[in-house]
Amino acid sequence: MVESVQVELDELYALSTAILTRSGFSGAHAAAISEMLSTCQIDDCQSHGLFRLLMCCQTMRGGKIDGHILPVVEASDSAIVRVDARGGMSLLAVEAGMPLLIEKTRSYGIAAMAINRCFHFSALWPEVEQLSAAGLAGLAMVPSHSWVAPAGGKRGTLGTNPLAFSWPRQNQTPFTFDFATSGFARGEIELYLRAGKPLPEGVAVDAEGNPTTDPQAALDGAMLTFGGYKGSALSIMIELMAGPLIDDLTSMESMAFAEGTGGAPYHGEIILAFDPDHFSGGRVADNDARAERLFADILDQGARLPSQRRFEARARNTARGYVEMPAALHAELTAMLD
Repeated sequence: MVESVQVELDELYALSTAILTRSGFSGAHAAAISEMLSTCQIDDCQSHGLFRLLMCCQTMRGGKIDGHILPVVEASDSAIVRVDARGGMSLLAVEAGMPLLIEKTRSYGIAAMAINRCFHFSALWPEVEQLSAAGLAGLAMVPSHSWVAPAGGKRGTLGTNPLAFSWPRQNQTPFTFDFATSGFARGEIELYLRAGKPLPEGVAVDAEGNPTTDPQAALDGAMLTFGGYKGSALSIMIELMAGPLIDDLTSMESMAFAEGTGGAPYHGEIILAFDPDHFSGGRVADNDARAERLFADILDQGARLPSQRRFEARARNTARGYVEMPAALHAELTAMLD
């Protein structure tokens, strides 16, 4: 059993900010990253919480990221928002472009934001939940590094290529999902390695293309998509939508750009937003009720909605004022400030 420690909620943000600024990120970048990491940790999203500080610092040591550069939101009369991250982390670019994306979506009914030239490591659900909090439906996707073999293949060509969606609900938490199109997220495999646990069958192959449950062999080999050819096709779609469509890199190109330095992948991101008022012809209330009948029937069968556990964790941790995280990770992070 992994030993854990209790960490107060205020310490999450303070610890993250201190580590990031010492690593070389500006106050603005450190704040945006720390907000994301703290949010994920409070929701018990261990693979995308403070554990990701290790990747952020590794990215800075790699020497390719600019920890101080500010993003530029490009002027546009269309329903497309373009934000140039200029070689910085993605989160400040998303923060800069999100208000305009919401404004354009309410004007046009549908709008998209393309983030270019960014380093990306973070969960997507906090971004699409900004849209659902504004009463919009949101869809986001990114490539990564070519760590994942296509169905029928033996070497990494695709990224973990996550897809996130959030649907607004009145007076309650949204319907949200965020998952990698690989069988496991890369961060999950790293956590299995740290815990000394074998992987489930069917999520990775070793460097020779043979099935493996060894986390290190998986990291040295290739991950697999979920759902065989179906997951592989979705992953390829994300490569195209968040790569060539927006004039940015595929996962193979991102891996080549890194030149073995490690850290966060460098590529683009696309976020799509939809206004239910426009799409439903103003009949939002009637169609909210239709959606709620769908959710109710799912729950009536004893099934869960995506993110339900995460929302329960958020409520629990917020009420008690602390989270539990692995003691070894907390010790490793605090030692970074010595």
